[in-house]
Amino acid sequence: MNQFGDLYSQYYDLLYQDKDYIAEVDYIGDLIKNHFTRAKKILDLGCGTGKHDELFCNKGYIVHGVDINEEMLKIAEVRRKGKEEKLTFSQSDITQLHLNQKFDTIVSLFHVMSYQNTNTALDNVFTGVREHLYTGGLFIFDFWYGPAVLTDLPKTTIKRLEDERIKVTRIAEPKLCAQLNTVDVNFNFFVTKKEDDVSIEMKELHTMRYFFDTELEMLCDKHGFSIEAKYGWLSDKNPGFDTWNVVWVVKK
Repeated sequence: MNQFGDLYSQYYDLLYQDKDYIAEVDYIGDLIKNHFTRAKKILDLGCGTGKHDELFCNKGYIVHGVDINEEMLKIAEVRRKGKEEKLTFSQSDITQLHLNQKFDTIVSLFHVMSYQNTNTALDNVFTGVREHLYTGGLFIFDFWYGPAVLTDLPKTTIKRLEDERIKVTRIAEPKLCAQLNTVDVNFNFFVTKKEDDVSIEMKELHTMRYFFDTELEMLCDKHGFSIEAKYGWLSDKNPGFDTWNVVWVVKK
């Protein structure tokens, strides 16, 4: 099944209802203020259903989100009510970005960069980011950190959740592909509709790439970005063997 297909567009927010979007936007907002105080205009690559973007807009930023999934963008559009001039969305593959406008800051959150499995895809994203940033603008992105992934190897996990309409059980079974620096995460979803007690099973494969400092440093150097900061996610600590999720701040 396609990554982020119909299942994710329909149940995405439920699956991540425990994700602290407010804390994440506050954290990214602080990073922006610390490295580019004049930033007003944000582009979000891989915006999903637009939760981050709505919160950025509430902080006073002008925000445009792009995502490849039309169904997710339909949900994101609902968040524009009352913010039509400051919050917009459009469909785009982030490896083929052509918006004909520039931004102060570009963000790519929730491991979107780790979905760029090939060197070509990764290179194309950095090319598009540079083209859409003003000089002095920031690119802030998080990703799976190789030293931590290989220290604390991926494990099978089970997640159960429900709302007034459905019950969902998600089983995630990972397979490490060391030569590719990727993890194939096989998702099995068991969804029960409460109104008629009918259950269905769905499967998805998400291939996630983990990165090391040296390869990203080389990429930043190639595209003319200076590295401003490297942190463990939601912290000001240096990345280490216990930080699966890492964020970098780079400047054009």
